Amino acid sequence: MSGFALETLAGTACAAVADDLARLRVEVFRDWPYLYEGSLDYERKYLAKYAGIAQSTVVVARAGGRAVGASTALPLAAAEPELQAPFRAAGRDVAAVYYYGESVLLPEWRGRGIGVAFFAAREARARELGFSVGAFCAVVRPDNHPLRPAGYVPLDAFWTKRGYARDPGLAASFTWRDVDEDAATAKPMVFWTKRL
Repeated sequence: MSGFALETLAGTACAAVADDLARLRVEVFRDWPYLYEGSLDYERKYLAKYAGIAQSTVVVARAGGRAVGASTALPLAAAEPELQAPFRAAGRDVAAVYYYGESVLLPEWRGRGIGVAFFAAREARARELGFSVGAFCAVVRPDNHPLRPAGYVPLDAFWTKRGYARDPGLAASFTWRDVDEDAATAKPMVFWTKRL
């Protein structure tokens, strides 16, 4: 893992990287499979929650002082009700779950172990805080989607290698505007979980 450094922030310290994380979310999530048409203003407001939650975590990867990637986590009980709802409906203990909000990494920095380090840092923080389950969700796109890049390989194998499994009992949908849409539409999301 050369050429970059990781920094793990918690609670109010997360505010220091809000602009970096907003920029990365807008840039990285614009690509497949999210195709997210985001704005920095919206992202800054969305990300403000991390600084207000003592048990939140932001892990930042820096190269030459510049943020090239970041990942976030917080207690599921402090996340949006839409994220909690599938767990509650399935009779799962929301208080036991540490939720990974996003991992965003610039393409030129992929394949260098940063994604693995993001998972390790969030899992370590989850265990330190006493959580027994790690979870995240991912968008589900049809194989025949017109913007799907040729040769695209989903991250399923990467997540499985980290010990996560797609949980068919947990699903949700979230609404955003794709880069090729005039209005926001609902997208199906599936959860992946792991006992920590």
